Amino acid sequence: MLLVKIKIAPVRRVCAGFKEAATSAAVTGSTGNATKLERSSAAMLRFYTTGESHGQALVAILAGLPAGLGVDFEYVDRELKRRMGGYGRGGRMKIESDRAQFLSGVRHGETIGSPVTILIENHDWKNWSGAMAVEASAEARAHYRALLQPRPGHADLAGCLKYNFHDARYVLERASARETAARVALGALAKLFLREFGIQIASHVVRVGGVAVEPQAVAFDEILALRDREDIILNCVDPEVEARMKQEVDQATGNRDSVGGVFEVIARGVPPGLGSTAQWDERLDGQIVQAIVSIQAVKAAEIGSGVEIAGRFGSDVHDEIGYDQEQARFTRKSNRAGGIEGGMSNGEAIVVRGYLKPISSLRRPLESVNFETREPVKAAYERSDVCVVPAAGVVGEAMVALILARTFLEKFGGDSIGETQRNYRGYQEQLRRF
Repeated sequence: MLLVKIKIAPVRRVCAGFKEAATSAAVTGSTGNATKLERSSAAMLRFYTTGESHGQALVAILAGLPAGLGVDFEYVDRELKRRMGGYGRGGRMKIESDRAQFLSGVRHGETIGSPVTILIENHDWKNWSGAMAVEASAEARAHYRALLQPRPGHADLAGCLKYNFHDARYVLERASARETAARVALGALAKLFLREFGIQIASHVVRVGGVAVEPQAVAFDEILALRDREDIILNCVDPEVEARMKQEVDQATGNRDSVGGVFEVIARGVPPGLGSTAQWDERLDGQIVQAIVSIQAVKAAEIGSGVEIAGRFGSDVHDEIGYDQEQARFTRKSNRAGGIEGGMSNGEAIVVRGYLKPISSLRRPLESVNFETREPVKAAYERSDVCVVPAAGVVGEAMVALILARTFLEKFGGDSIGETQRNYRGYQEQLRRF
């Protein structure tokens, strides 16, 4: 007789292990298959950014890109340049000349499957090396001045209360939109990945202050043409409207004020089926909106015609379905849903708008309170922009690209770009045979 000794772990240990796995799954964003609590790194694209606005550099890490993806370094730097452009930008843009330095994950021009690390130097560091020194020293303290007057609308006060700082400098340095340069670099890699599958992403500005383009569909090729322009003004497809937008920025500049606006990001060529209706945090529209609102100064986001159609009847809103026999694909007569239904892409262009508040650092400061004296003061002024709507659009492109690349890999997988392409071709054949 064969005797088998089975060692049963205490219930407490088993439960603790389950709790640890569940916590790990929550951190990585996994909610799908109950038997697979933690998603593997190959199944999910993840990214991180580090660095402060006036620190030595920004560092960006992207994990999960398949091996074998060709990296166009000039394209990545071009995307960084686009983020720096636009009418109404501040003096910081004259100091910086962003370039992506690849430290890992790419060899001989192609990804190798390991995390990609990118460094972007802050050229303004030389002016802040004392005030932003890492080491504690008397010399560093001599160059340092605490920022005691929090700015309304910025992260200053909320961050100081959260971290128990009595100096807003420690908060604003990371809260600054300078961080988005790192996102744009990673978003460029996501765009290069998506381009392998015929997916293109571009943005344009639809409103600056009180000036807006007419609410009508804009040809995607017109938006692509804006992306390729060297002279970035306000990234609007209508020259006459753009001229009036420029006047809006001039007025804000003259009043020592700032002005916000709305940008629109469009992704064309997205296949149906990205995202999921199975769990709340797997819904594609929810992921995209969260990504857009995560951009500094963005206070709202809209998928398709979401704001307008909230006040209309259903018969006026929903995109009627047709079928193209020649292309063997389902079609829509309109795209008010913005390419997403039930939390999943439906094959139409994905359209999302970001609503950007005016920058909160004003040359004509608003009222505030001094941290030390508790007396009324004028808020601090940090060198800043007057209008950043076109730049925010470029960041919006990057965020949409990262979300689409992640959901694309979650659906099709692949440790190499060739494997992902084979999987995708199989899905395309499935769609043709539907």
